[in-house]
Amino acid sequence: MARQYAEPLARLLGVSVVVDNRPGAGGSVASGAVARAQADGYTLVVSSQSSHLANPLTQPNLRYDPIKDFANITILGRQPNALVVHESLPIHTFQEFLDYTRAHPEQLNFGSGGSGSMGQLNVELLNRTTGIRTTHVPYRGGSQLITAVLSNEVQFILDNLVIMLPHIQGGKVRALAVAAEQRLPQLPNVPTFAELGYAQLNLSSWTGLAAPRATPEAVVNTLYQAVRQAAQEPAMVQALRERGVFPPEALPPAAFTRMMQERLDRYGEVVRQAGIRAE
Repeated sequence: MARQYAEPLARLLGVSVVVDNRPGAGGSVASGAVARAQADGYTLVVSSQSSHLANPLTQPNLRYDPIKDFANITILGRQPNALVVHESLPIHTFQEFLDYTRAHPEQLNFGSGGSGSMGQLNVELLNRTTGIRTTHVPYRGGSQLITAVLSNEVQFILDNLVIMLPHIQGGKVRALAVAAEQRLPQLPNVPTFAELGYAQLNLSSWTGLAAPRATPEAVVNTLYQAVRQAAQEPAMVQALRERGVFPPEALPPAAFTRMMQERLDRYGEVVRQAGIRAE
């Protein structure tokens, strides 16, 4: 995502944009570095639900606050989540999924990319919203998770659609619902959670852009306007869609921060009730 935006932002802002990979701890290493950087608008971080939602809620010793320590600029794109089950299960609809799990409490395993990951938080929200009971099996990253789902080691996930879409299209797993504003052209027969009467589960993933907290408002607004312009360029729209990403809507800094706070509040209650902690 950062590389896709680098060229148009450099052109629009008239400065070089360098992508500096700082992997580790689900984005916390990069986010922590930017939180402590000079607040001049020249050091930014590509934020995510891992770095700015799951980690702050599940890691008590995290060295930054996603609201207090950043000027959150806007989103770069949204990615739909999907409830996916193994094809061997006698389940073809979301209602059949609910009926089956209620008849077999705690017997269905769900996988995630690790304890405290968004994959776990999404299913715990699903459990508490619908009253079902399932069993969590954490893995170390997406590749292990995909293997576990395909081998029926875990029976379902509620996670980023992109990682499972080829396997859905190949018939090895089955999508029952998507967390998206509308049905997806790749899966026209799969309803959204809102259509199924569970709008509170209709939470797509997001990727954003943030600067250190003390960055001047005028600088933040300049960056916001540049992202908006870049995001509407046809080449960018096509590049994002090819990655399974919805081009971002107009979400100014204040509205973006409110959205983040609402997500923190909603998932924070789930984390507290389930006693979730990252490994």
